[in-house]
Amino acid sequence: MPHAQQHGQANTPRQLFFQTAEQRTALARQLFFDEGTRPSGLIGEAVIQSWLRCASAHHRPSEVVAFEQVTRSRAHASLNRNRQLLEAGHLELHNMEAALAGTDCRVLLTDAQGVVIHATELPQVSHQPLLKTASRVGVNIAESHIGTNAPGVVVRTGEACTVTGAEHFFQCLQTIHCAAAPIRDIHGQLAGVLDVSIEAGRFQFDAASVVGMYATTIENHLLQLQSVEHLVLHFQASPTLLGTPMEALAGIDSHGRVLWLNGVGRRLTGCQMEGRPTVGEVFGAPLEHLLALPRQAHAHTLHLPNGLGVWMKGTLTASDGADFRHAVALSVPPPTVPVVEPAAPTPEPDVEQVSAHATLLDHKQRLIETTLAACGGNIAKAARALGVSRGMLYRRLQKTREPVPCASGD
Repeated sequence: MPHAQQHGQANTPRQLFFQTAEQRTALARQLFFDEGTRPSGLIGEAVIQSWLRCASAHHRPSEVVAFEQVTRSRAHASLNRNRQLLEAGHLELHNMEAALAGTDCRVLLTDAQGVVIHATELPQVSHQPLLKTASRVGVNIAESHIGTNAPGVVVRTGEACTVTGAEHFFQCLQTIHCAAAPIRDIHGQLAGVLDVSIEAGRFQFDAASVVGMYATTIENHLLQLQSVEHLVLHFQASPTLLGTPMEALAGIDSHGRVLWLNGVGRRLTGCQMEGRPTVGEVFGAPLEHLLALPRQAHAHTLHLPNGLGVWMKGTLTASDGADFRHAVALSVPPPTVPVVEPAAPTPEPDVEQVSAHATLLDHKQRLIETTLAACGGNIAKAARALGVSRGMLYRRLQKTREPVPCASGD
């Protein structure tokens, strides 16, 4: 009988007596570290791969891990480089920590290399000695530094991961349980990792779902922050999901190309972002129709080329931070996005025929000029109507034509 078959039969009776997660992990460690056997089916494949990488780096499970901070200059550079990520996560990190305030959990946010750039400030209780030292800005918790851990695995693989207790490679970390999820940027690259960890106790809730929800929300904020001079579309099959972590997002450039889709957007449209697809290919609507969305207060329905009906809104932000979604109704009503009945086929738009004036910049300029005309040339009133400052409006007008005299008064 082949050795592999004999070995498999020999292991079968042992596995029957290991029913709890702790027992299965203990058996997995025995098979991997003592017998050199892959413990498939006992623990997750992501943990097994991490163990293999740690073993290949000649680490031993009995080694003592030190949570070392990177140099001050590197920590400062990381914080500076990740300003947008920290801005995107500011509110959600606060909300997440408030939600977990009744637990002993800590929230960590790392950069794409595994360096902590945010950590929960909780009372330093005696039963959290490891998290006390790990939860500091500048500590490197990448897999290459502290072995198998959830944020370290996410940094390495880009996929969400949970590591509990003895699934940590190093024995000294086996009192920690952690769950982490990735945060991606508009280029689809890893921007950071959100993690929730607890020491000397187990999660009493679905930590993976909680951290995944907050990571998605932070990612959505980051995508919008990075979409300067882009039309951002918000859509979902149900209007009640708009503005939630379950909303789909897309970034459109001035030429009508879809630059990015978040995960929900890719699943709803079926677009995997190969190349630079056009709005016609992904949404079945010409750019000038979608450009009307930021000026409309309510979501409009649209049928995608795959037949799915969605509710859609739009936002448009300039490089100076002006958000044109607050523009008031003008004297000439804006075009509306047509509602396509299910029985009517959606025509494929000819992108070549989209007129040159249907660009984001031209759309903004026309909106400014129309608003200014509706306000009788009064820049102060036009600025209030658009929700921007008078200085920004002056600068925008000076870029395209001679300065417009300001009507006195408000």
